[in-house]
Amino acid sequence: MQDDAHGRPAGPPHGLRGQEQRVADAGAGAAAGPLAHVVLYQPEIPQNTGNIGRTCVAVGAHLWLVHPMGFRLEEKRIRRAGLDYWEHLHVREVTGWEALQAELPARPPWVFSRFAKRPLWSASLQRGDVFLFGSESRGLPAELLDPEDPRAVRLPTLPEVRSLNLATTVGIALYELLRQVEARKGAE
Repeated sequence: MQDDAHGRPAGPPHGLRGQEQRVADAGAGAAAGPLAHVVLYQPEIPQNTGNIGRTCVAVGAHLWLVHPMGFRLEEKRIRRAGLDYWEHLHVREVTGWEALQAELPARPPWVFSRFAKRPLWSASLQRGDVFLFGSESRGLPAELLDPEDPRAVRLPTLPEVRSLNLATTVGIALYELLRQVEARKGAE
């Protein structure tokens, strides 16, 4: 292997290139469309949205923000959390739930809530799925959440924990989707 201009071995350490390529193949395949559509319903905390945006860039997901929001996208806090990845993010703001439904793919969303009965691990996720998350303090309104619906999912936690951070939850969901997409590719 050749050295770079600084005398370091060129290319990633052994084993990492394959891992990076799999993420790129599964998440960022433009021809196949986005890995997922992440919908934040009335988000309140800019740092969470910035971190979620960075994760979306990492796996090739699109981010949808449903108004009203508790911040403006121009705020420094959202840019700081998203770092310099924000310019690579496919993000769309919509005025409300009806506007979102008119623009999103006609696929029913996976609805994330701590009140859902079904754990995420039992869901069969597909490339292009829509993941719907509620606001940090209120979650989703009753008209968008039926805890008994088979598309309502939760991340299991011990009783002492009311809920996980929104950015953490989105990250877990996206990487579970990526894991399932990769597992199906390996089985083919």
